[in-house]
Amino acid sequence: MIRYARVSSFALALLITAGAQAATVSSTFTLTASAPLSTTGTTYTLTGQATMSGVYTGNGAFSSTISFTSATPTAPFTITLSGGTLTGSFVFDPSALGGKGTGSLKITGGTGTYAGYTGTFSSVTETGSIGISGLTLNCTGTGTVNTSGGGTTTPVPTIASVTDGASYTATVVPGSFITVWGTNLGPAAGVYPPFPWPTVSSGIKVTFTPVAGGAGTDAYLEYIGASQINAVLPSTVPVGNYNVTVTNGTVSNQVGTQVVATKVALFTQDTTGTGLAVVQNYISQSQLPDWNRLTTGVYNGSASSPAKPGQTLIAWGTGVGAWAAGDNAVGIYHDFSATQTIRAIVGGVSIPVAYAGRAGWAAEDQINFTLPANVPTGCSVTLQISVAGVLSAPTSIAIAPAGATACVQPGYTTQQLQTLDQGGTITSGGFSLSQGMITDPSLGSFTSAGAGGVFSQITGYQLSSSSGSQGVILANSGGCIVTRTTNTGSTVTAGHGTSLDAGTVTLTGPAGSNLNNQKLTEISNAYTYSFGNPLTGGGGSLMQGTYTLNGAGGTDVGPFNASITLGPLFTLNSPLPSTVTESAGLTLNWTGGNASDVVEIIGTSDITSGTGANKTDTVTGFVCTTTAGQKTFTVPASILTLLPTFTAAQVAADTAAGGLSVISIATPSTNFNAPLKKDNSNIPSAFGSVISISGSALYR
Repeated sequence: MIRYARVSSFALALLITAGAQAATVSSTFTLTASAPLSTTGTTYTLTGQATMSGVYTGNGAFSSTISFTSATPTAPFTITLSGGTLTGSFVFDPSALGGKGTGSLKITGGTGTYAGYTGTFSSVTETGSIGISGLTLNCTGTGTVNTSGGGTTTPVPTIASVTDGASYTATVVPGSFITVWGTNLGPAAGVYPPFPWPTVSSGIKVTFTPVAGGAGTDAYLEYIGASQINAVLPSTVPVGNYNVTVTNGTVSNQVGTQVVATKVALFTQDTTGTGLAVVQNYISQSQLPDWNRLTTGVYNGSASSPAKPGQTLIAWGTGVGAWAAGDNAVGIYHDFSATQTIRAIVGGVSIPVAYAGRAGWAAEDQINFTLPANVPTGCSVTLQISVAGVLSAPTSIAIAPAGATACVQPGYTTQQLQTLDQGGTITSGGFSLSQGMITDPSLGSFTSAGAGGVFSQITGYQLSSSSGSQGVILANSGGCIVTRTTNTGSTVTAGHGTSLDAGTVTLTGPAGSNLNNQKLTEISNAYTYSFGNPLTGGGGSLMQGTYTLNGAGGTDVGPFNASITLGPLFTLNSPLPSTVTESAGLTLNWTGGNASDVVEIIGTSDITSGTGANKTDTVTGFVCTTTAGQKTFTVPASILTLLPTFTAAQVAADTAAGGLSVISIATPSTNFNAPLKKDNSNIPSAFGSVISISGSALYR
């Protein structure tokens, strides 16, 4: 049986050392946090890592929702730790987003080990920025904390979230594997209860209680650890809303969770819930199937290879549906595809399945399907499973052209792919100047510019980290492609990489730019700098001339520098239309940019139905590609009319939305090398620029 005990690196990072503490301690508070660009323009949800010397060790998970409706916004905050939480109020100085400000922090209480704690940090230095990607914030200040509140002698179990047990996204299915995440859930040394799995083990249990009232149901416990519990939700649990608790000496907090009838979650090979899926390539009745990988070979003692068009694949997951006989037994089989419409979506191609359901093991689903001859090939082709129209979160598989022994990924050699399959990594760097001219109903029209980048390292499992999910292709003609993607409930990206520390990175711009060794803000080894602050009307913009990056070097990456020269900036001759009449086509004209720069015209029509975990977004979009030297492009009516139309009333009701963007990408970018410290090899990197003009659009 393919099962994983995934240890939460987030929870491990928050472990603290328990010990006696003085009644009052002097402490230094530090915070590194960020928030995505607000849809309201005023309310931002900050998350990040906070330290408080003498109060706890290591990092705590900081969260606060700040509303910029006053001159000195005050917001509640929570710092989540393995022994409990610290809570209080956070005073934010908006001037910090343009450089530097002064705020404060008060601790008013806590839970678990930190129950009754109080403290004040009266002068907290705040620096940050805001741009297209959102808000960044760094804080530091000194204060005192009273730690004589008492706390609890036995840590209280605390649930952070409840997800499925494969893609780790919200909503769970009866008869499937689930994962409860949190702190103090079970023993520090994880245990696997013997099969058949019990509902109670050493006094520990997971209970689903209907929000509407009634008796709770305990899950079957497959793995119990301090930061996670893996279990099977019994098939007898009806669809609906539940409060989930963990009992471990005491009862935890309640976490609301929705139980849905079906939501397939595919297992992934590195157990992150994203990237390369656990899929086998069928060979023959007399030969064991290969594990799906990038190249042909033997890895970890098992035969592996990319799939081929025409080949039958076996995908493994959980959550196809409830079937009580298969909740806690082996040697059981049940094919849901005999009574339900189940399809595999591979690279946008919809494929009927031959089998989907239990195949010998409790809660685990086997899904068999055959790739058609016209399936897309590549090393990170998107794979999703649809049950009655409900899509799984995107994962990826490798598909090689017929007769080939390796998949093909632009920018990667077969040797590099073999290195990834053998457990190696590929490291690259990318920085860019960006400018966005945005028209937003809540923020109005503004220009926001900045710089950013990252050095990242990927494994073969996460080669899809740079690839977006693919939708069903509706049309491909005249330099334009139209796709349609349906997302149900929560989804995640197909993959992710690891960011590397490059130390201090600075940016110097042309005369008049006010950029002279300007330090980029670093959060989790990603570097950003905003030229302006839309909240205070500062906007900021790029200008023609030379921009130079300098890296001092850090733990992972050594010193580097790179420059790029911008010519006349790309600009549209007329503003983007707020209403697009599909039957008339859409012509756009522009000036600026290098003749070879890539220009993409992108439009989307998003129709929403349902709510919560049953919310379904059907996004139909087009992408037309040309070059800046053409100076004009017409999106034909034959492309536009494939996008669903909608009304202003639907937009007001939040059941429809549309967007239109034009993006200019500098070609070529500046290539440079940065040294990877662990082996002094070169990291191939690029420094480029992107200009975007975007706004909402009504398609009619």
